[in-house]
Amino acid sequence: MTSLLIRNGTIVTDAMEFNADVYCEDGRIVAVEKGLDAPVGCEVVDAQGCYVMPGGVDPHTHMQLPFMGTVASEDFYTGTAAALAGGTTMIIDFVIPNPGERLLDAYQKWRGWAEKACADYSFHVAVTWWDDSVREDMGTLVREHGVNSFKHFMAYKGAIMADDGVLTQSFPRALELGALPTVHAENGELVDYLQKLLLSKGITGPEGHPQSRPPKVEGEAANRVIQIAGILGVPVYLVHNSASDSVDAIERAKRAGQRVFGECLAQHLVIDASVYYDKDWNRAAAYVMSPPFRAKEHQESLWKALSGGVLQTTATDHCCFCDDQKEAGRDNFARIPNGTSGVEDRMAVLWHHGVNMGRLTRTEFVALTSTNAARIFNVYPRKGAVQVGADADIVVWDPKAVRRISVETHHQNIDFNVFEGMEVTGGPAYTVSRGKVAFERGELRAERGAGRYIDRPPRAPYFGAQELYNAKHPLRSVSRPPAKEASSA
Repeated sequence: MTSLLIRNGTIVTDAMEFNADVYCEDGRIVAVEKGLDAPVGCEVVDAQGCYVMPGGVDPHTHMQLPFMGTVASEDFYTGTAAALAGGTTMIIDFVIPNPGERLLDAYQKWRGWAEKACADYSFHVAVTWWDDSVREDMGTLVREHGVNSFKHFMAYKGAIMADDGVLTQSFPRALELGALPTVHAENGELVDYLQKLLLSKGITGPEGHPQSRPPKVEGEAANRVIQIAGILGVPVYLVHNSASDSVDAIERAKRAGQRVFGECLAQHLVIDASVYYDKDWNRAAAYVMSPPFRAKEHQESLWKALSGGVLQTTATDHCCFCDDQKEAGRDNFARIPNGTSGVEDRMAVLWHHGVNMGRLTRTEFVALTSTNAARIFNVYPRKGAVQVGADADIVVWDPKAVRRISVETHHQNIDFNVFEGMEVTGGPAYTVSRGKVAFERGELRAERGAGRYIDRPPRAPYFGAQELYNAKHPLRSVSRPPAKEASSA
């Protein structure tokens, strides 16, 4: 039996703060009380002056992703180790089948890659094409493999883009299974057109990337998919919202009573589009991700949407490509592999620029970095909670810790950090994964293969409300008398 006692800290949940000790045995929290005694052999963590919070849940990462002719440099071991160093104890990654590839085959392939993870993980599965086998595999994944969300890319024409026809097949099937459709909302047809237009005008550098994916491209797709989901009576989750255009679409839908969830990335909250106009091609290319970084005015819209409840989660879209990989697009920005790092720095960046700046409360921070994702993807209170019975995934947060973010000291397997040089106040003193200290004041103790796959059951609580609403608004038919038979001549 392994045991751990965290004492003298202030517990912060998504709803309250209180003083108590936390005692963990065999990977679970078994007591949350004041004045707990440590059994013989128990490891003790002194959290004096610190906050004791649920470990972070990053609902959007891409470890070891084959993409744009290469493979992301971060694998499931290095990526989850970096996550633990930043206070994140669970990731939800993505299985992305090639068009024509069976969903189950792709899922099994990704499960094999992830066996080396040192923190807990789960998978969304992308729907990149459609036939009867996709419908069948969606059911098997939900019933037998703990998958309760399916991803749809409205971008990347000619590769993994799901057009409206795929959406209108997949969404009702997801609803039937009690699974949540998630969506990358960018108009892939417009992006393809704009890329070709810019290239024809001789704009080949990284500055072409944001110009080919302006905010309205995101806004149009967000509006469209929200309307599709509303017509079909399906809840929907929009990933990595980067622009006020998509935030406004979500807010309108929520005011109309539609069940729409929204996510934003820590990177989009603090980095703006000026990075693409750097004279150094390599530096500019390092920031290429989709959606791209926006003009500064969009950042304040994102912060307001987080504090106002329009957006519910923060993520990173952690997808690492090193300098030599980005070079594939040296003469054509459309070929620069899309992705940046962030899994190690998300929580510190959000605390420093959110809590320390008065944009967020501590309880809102917990909700946005952990509990809301656990609730939406139906692993709460196993994850996202500091309470008896929950997994002992905990971060002991030191609000006075100061760190300068740098590629020289980070644990991420990439040769560039998009937050390079940023000084943040507040960070993990200890990260506890399954009841074991995995990170202690700068020392990483990650264990290869210690992470476990987390089943996520279908039919999160909001599905009951959605199904009841749909039942109250059925399709209607009209009973009419039979047509009179034509009289014979």
